[in-house]
Amino acid sequence: MGYERAQVEILRRRLAGAPSAIQAVIGPRQTGKSTIVDQALRGLRHLYVSADDWSPDRQTDSHSIHPHARLPGGDRDRAWLTRNWEEARHYAESRGDVVLAVDEIQKISQWSTTVKGLWDRDRREERPLHVVVSGSAPIPMQSGLTESLAGRFDRIPVRHWSFREMEDAFGLNLRQYVYYGGYPGAASRIREPLFWRDYVRSSLIEPAIDRDIVDLNRVKRPALLKQLLELGALYSGQVLSLEKIQGQLRGHSDLHTVADYLQLLSVAGLLDRIQPFSRSPARNAASPPKLIVLNTAIMTALSDYTFEAAQADRTFWGRLTESAVGAHLLNTADSILSIRYWRDSQGREVDFVLTSGKRLVAIEVKSGTGARATRGMAVFRERYGPERIVRIADDRGLNTVSLAEFLSRPAGYWFENGR
Repeated sequence: MGYERAQVEILRRRLAGAPSAIQAVIGPRQTGKSTIVDQALRGLRHLYVSADDWSPDRQTDSHSIHPHARLPGGDRDRAWLTRNWEEARHYAESRGDVVLAVDEIQKISQWSTTVKGLWDRDRREERPLHVVVSGSAPIPMQSGLTESLAGRFDRIPVRHWSFREMEDAFGLNLRQYVYYGGYPGAASRIREPLFWRDYVRSSLIEPAIDRDIVDLNRVKRPALLKQLLELGALYSGQVLSLEKIQGQLRGHSDLHTVADYLQLLSVAGLLDRIQPFSRSPARNAASPPKLIVLNTAIMTALSDYTFEAAQADRTFWGRLTESAVGAHLLNTADSILSIRYWRDSQGREVDFVLTSGKRLVAIEVKSGTGARATRGMAVFRERYGPERIVRIADDRGLNTVSLAEFLSRPAGYWFENGR
């Protein structure tokens, strides 16, 4: 049956009762959304189709329903969606509960208004038809769900794979995970480093930019967007002002465009910004962010470092480790948590600060941070009184948490468990 992520059981439970909401499986490219839906549908009567011209409609097991009608040329448009929906309705009316799953639904123009009309009719007529939609372009997905389908869907977020997931599913050890990251499709290629690097660049990063951002968000300067990701990968784990980012880019770019493109990269699951911690909102807005890749494979695949060279360079490995910690926090934090960093006017730092209301947890990544971060933690503790301090080291020692243990816990764990 293969490895199952936690989202599979969540989706199974939601499909077990009467249809009450559209199930929206949303996340970055190549994080296993289609597999999650496939696994949850096993044993259920279902119709699974894809709105992506690159992906054929397929069945997952003997319970799959083949649609009988197709538009000429297999066009994926609103009529195609309606026709498949009607096919699923036919089976639901004659056989009982059926699940319609539509992958990459954001590729269909005005998909959300079509779904709204079809879904509302099914609810009025109490039809036993479950609907699952999924997509790897989060901005069009989110806008469609919130604008037309508000109150009609349950979100199932799918984020980058954690260390424990990659270890359990593919046998990656800690250092391999820090370097090769959490892309399941790339795991089988790490024994051929050049093949792995080319796969991450050409099959993961480039389609995420070209097909999930540029094609669907009217990006006027795709070359600038790609430069920005490359720059973010180069400086991941470091604090960098928007002005400095602007100065590093080739060609003219205004700060507003830089900020907008950083937001697109964040929503696409590629690169994020961590804002500074301060009790003053005005100071937060004026301070530079820390850049963090959301999967360390992006950082290493766009660098010139081999696995061996990365480990030999303590500075690079320290930044890579800090990026792995930051990515893990961002990928596992729930909506009530915020991830920040702290730096004072004298350059003293705390690598990460978790906030939940007025509660604080301060995190120090010892690999590559040195005495400055240690002094920063002492000042931060005296000034803000965090309820917990977490020091992460490669191997667990006195008053430290091992990197492996830290990467095995979600961000919220450090609030809810003892010191």
